[in-house]
Amino acid sequence: MIKVRPPAVAGTFYPGDPLELSRELDGFLAAVTTQEHPPKALIAPHAGYIYSGPVAASVYARLKNATQPITRVILLGPSHRVPFVGLAVPSADYFETPLGEVPIDRASIERILPMSQVYEMDEAHAYEHSLEVQIPFLQKTLGQFQLVPLVVGDATGAEVAEVLEELWGGPETLIVISSDLSHYLDYESARGIDSVTSKAIETLHGEAIGHNQACGRIPVQGLLIEARLHGLHAQTVDLRNSGDTAGPRDRVVGYGAYAFE
Repeated sequence: MIKVRPPAVAGTFYPGDPLELSRELDGFLAAVTTQEHPPKALIAPHAGYIYSGPVAASVYARLKNATQPITRVILLGPSHRVPFVGLAVPSADYFETPLGEVPIDRASIERILPMSQVYEMDEAHAYEHSLEVQIPFLQKTLGQFQLVPLVVGDATGAEVAEVLEELWGGPETLIVISSDLSHYLDYESARGIDSVTSKAIETLHGEAIGHNQACGRIPVQGLLIEARLHGLHAQTVDLRNSGDTAGPRDRVVGYGAYAFE
């Protein structure tokens, strides 16, 4: 029996109507002018599109310049609702958004399930927004691809890096890490701490990123370990917060977009 993970935050974090969602994504991506080649890996924020959509688009727009197809996406984000140890994969065969269904790469999931830190746990995926909000951007920029979705719970950067190494692949594989930055600081304080976090990402020093600097710090740390191993360079593509996009400036959330090449 085919299992589909339905959208959980369509209509709240992003439009639930497919035409409206498509138009909104087109608008975000059209506002970005870039000739840069697609990165091997990227970090993008996962708030509601009204807040973080323009920042995410700044790095997703680079995928439109691909000279060879990206056919597999390894997508990792932090768990916001379900506490658990390790990394969770779903039992689903497809992830659905208003733009359609994306096939899960079950073969890749079977490769990593023997790892002690990887578990099949549908509860971790059922209502998690950190992965879901990235998928419409991927559908718009890549078209057809297979997805390996991992929700990261109580784990270490080294455990994430081990999984990434197993799935690293070649130019057909894109790594996407979903993370916001600081939460609920005043505007200037957020700008200061997010600048420090960006410097740690640019210099591949994940150990310098504290729990209050990025909600997805564990998957970010795993990516930075692998970036050093594979000789990647990190670039800050965009760095803003909700006070710059669609919110007040007394309590903001930081958003950064980063490309690894």
